[in-house]
Amino acid sequence: MTSLTREAIMALIPHAGAMCLLDEVLGWDDGQITCLSRRAAAPDNPLRRAGGMLGAASGIEIAAQAMALHGRLTAPAGGLLVPGYLVALRDVHLRHASLDGPLHIHATRLRGDAQGAAYSFDVSHAGAIILSGRATVLFGAPS
Repeated sequence: MTSLTREAIMALIPHAGAMCLLDEVLGWDDGQITCLSRRAAAPDNPLRRAGGMLGAASGIEIAAQAMALHGRLTAPAGGLLVPGYLVALRDVHLRHASLDGPLHIHATRLRGDAQGAAYSFDVSHAGAIILSGRATVLFGAPS
C-alpha cells in the first residue's frame, strides 16, 4: 500500500501527458484506492471547456483513471494485461456544476473477475463530495 507519484502512475496506465489526471496514490489495497488530483486546477487540463470551466462530469474520467490504476495494481504478477472499457454508469450524483482542486478520488471494487469489475466511486474537494456513482468496466478487446 505504498503511495505512488505521477510518474509511476503514468508507467502503469495508458493515460499519458496532460491526459493523466492523477498526481498521486495516497493508499490502496485489494479492494480500494484513494488518489489525489491537482490537475483539476491546471489551466492546461484537456477536459476544460472553451470558457475555462471544468465541468463536474469530468470527475467521472478522473475516477475511471483511478479504477484503471487500481486494476493494474491488483492484477496478478506476470499476468497478461488487457484493456478495460467503461461500459456503464449508475447512480451518478453531481453535487456541483464544476470541479475545483485539489481533488480526492476514492474507488471501491464491489466485485470483479477476469471479465470485468464494478466499482463505487466518489470525488471530493475540501472534504465535500462533488460527485459519486458506480461504474462497470469490462476487460478485453472490443468486438
